[in-house]
Parts: sequence; C-alpha cells; structure tokens
Amino acid sequence: MSAILLDSQIVHYEVLGRGRPLIFLHGWVGSWRYWIPVMQAASVSYRAYALDLWGFGDTAKFQPYYSLNQQILLVEHFMEQMGIGRVALVGHGLGAMVAVLFAACHPEVVDRVMAVSYPLDEGKLNPRLRTTGPADLAEWLLVKSALSDAVRAETPKTDPLAIAASLNGHSLQETRDASRRLSRACLLVNGVNDPAVEPPDLDLVQHLPEQTHAILFDSSGHFPMLDESSKFNRLLVDFLALGPGESPRQLQLKEEWKRRVR
Repeated sequence: MSAILLDSQIVHYEVLGRGRPLIFLHGWVGSWRYWIPVMQAASVSYRAYALDLWGFGDTAKFQPYYSLNQQILLVEHFMEQMGIGRVALVGHGLGAMVAVLFAACHPEVVDRVMAVSYPLDEGKLNPRLRTTGPADLAEWLLVKSALSDAVRAETPKTDPLAIAASLNGHSLQETRDASRRLSRACLLVNGVNDPAVEPPDLDLVQHLPEQTHAILFDSSGHFPMLDESSKFNRLLVDFLALGPGESPRQLQLKEEWKRRVR
C-alpha cells in the first residue's frame, strides 16, 4: 500500500506503469480498487495513479475534508506532492465531478478528462444517493460479477458522511457550469441502464464545448468500466491516444463507438 500525508492525514493511492501521468478517481461506492483492470490496460503507455478520496477506502476518515471542494484540493495537493505537472483525469460519479471541476479551475495542468456517470443536471441524479448507506448503494448499483466483488469488498470502508457531504451543499448548477467552461478534451461516458445518474439529454450535450463528446454504453449501468470492461478499456486507450487539439468527437467515426444519445 502506498500513502502520503496531506495536512497530517493519510491519503492512500496505488500506481502502475510508466509514462505520462494519468489519475483515476472513484465514485460514491467503492474505492480505487475497481480501477485495477483499467489501470492495467492504461499502464502500457501511462503512469496510472488511483486515489482513495477523503472518507473512502484507506484514506483518512476526517469529516471536515468531505466536501466536494476539499476533494478537489486533495487532487491538487496530491499532484504537487508527487511532482505531477500535466495530467489526464478519469473520474467516475463523485470522481467525475471532482475531475471536471478541477479541470475547469486548473486547465493549465489538465490535458484531458474522461467523466463517467457524470451528472450534468440535478434531475439526472437519483435522490437515493443522498439517503442510502454504502452497502445498500452497492447492492443497488452493482450487477453480480467477479469484477464487482472489488467494489463490494471496499464498501465497508466508506464513511456514509463522505457520500452525503459530496452532494449536500453543492449545486449541480456549478457542475454543469464547469463542464461548459472546459477548454480541454472531455469525454462523457454513461450507462443507459444507470439508476443513479441518467445519461444527459441531447440538448444539454449540444450546448457543451466543441472539445466535449458524449458516448453511451447500451449494456451498462452505473459502472461501465465493470459492465463492459473490454469496450471501456479500448475506448479509454483511443481517447488517450488523441493528439493535441483533436476533439473526442472523432471517436464517433469509429463504427464500434457509434452510440445513440437521448
């Protein structure tokens, strides 16, 4: 287990591979661990980091740091301490919100963002996320599979207050505004069958920057990286391979990635 101290509190992370830095940020359920298959796919060309956010996994359970703003600061301070200059971010749920807001505030250090199960609108976020405990959330959001066992195993480590604090006191209008301010390539990935975060409407996507593109996984729920792991890994590799200034909308030209957007 790898860890650093930020403000005298433990932050747990793991790292695989060598190359340009890439940071994975988990969602409201689980921890860094469910990113392992994706990290392995990316580590061929990237130095892939995965963090446990405040209140999750093996990172400190310290309630004053549970707000979304503090989770964003965690990423900023982690990068500073690890000597990471420019980075690609891959976030899921809570981690997607952190990644997009961080990229909107610090475009000079973010190369690109993949935001999975990212709520673009308050009406797309199921209120059950705010009121349900971690174990029940896991049962609600996960399908039965070997890959999902990694999420269930880590769920008891979650402080329920960390989930609530990331949603309460923060307007999703800020989240939507951040996605509109992005000047870096951003790929939104949603599962059609996600009960927690509905896919964005077409009119919302059309008002996002040119560098932003949305792709739906027709056979996925809240965890596309687990439900359709091979497709997700290939999509991530293709997204990371885009050259400077290339829009992720080019990905829709590949037949296997043509998806409908509702």
